[in-house]
Amino acid sequence: MKKKIITPSFLLLFLISTTLTYAESDYYQPVKESKEEHIMDMFFSLLLPNIQEAVSNYYSDYLTESPLVYPYQIKILNMERIDDAFQFSVTLEVTPVLGAHNPVGRDQLTFSIAPNESKLKNFKHLETFELPPHLQIFIKKK
Repeated sequence: MKKKIITPSFLLLFLISTTLTYAESDYYQPVKESKEEHIMDMFFSLLLPNIQEAVSNYYSDYLTESPLVYPYQIKILNMERIDDAFQFSVTLEVTPVLGAHNPVGRDQLTFSIAPNESKLKNFKHLETFELPPHLQIFIKKK
């Protein structure tokens, strides 16, 4: 009798533990050391100062410390060429962090990209995450 009760319990526990994860698994990762990975990393490296500036501007109203965006926390939602030229529109989702990778929110940024220029066209704050107690000192008082 005990064996019949224990087996379903372990099976249920196993299924729950294998489906629950806190990893950012929906962030696309190309094959390591592929040309695609290098191009994607270079693209993020070139755009990261613009992303960081937009994030810093937004969160400066709420936090005394500027959160950081790491390239591996950028997700491309949409990318399209405009008018068959070297002009693009790219929409990204980012997860800025404070401290040891504590997420502060989730944001969507749309950039217009042309030769020698990238401009922020839209910034949309999607979600706010509660900071752990030791980082709440960075929340601005109202």
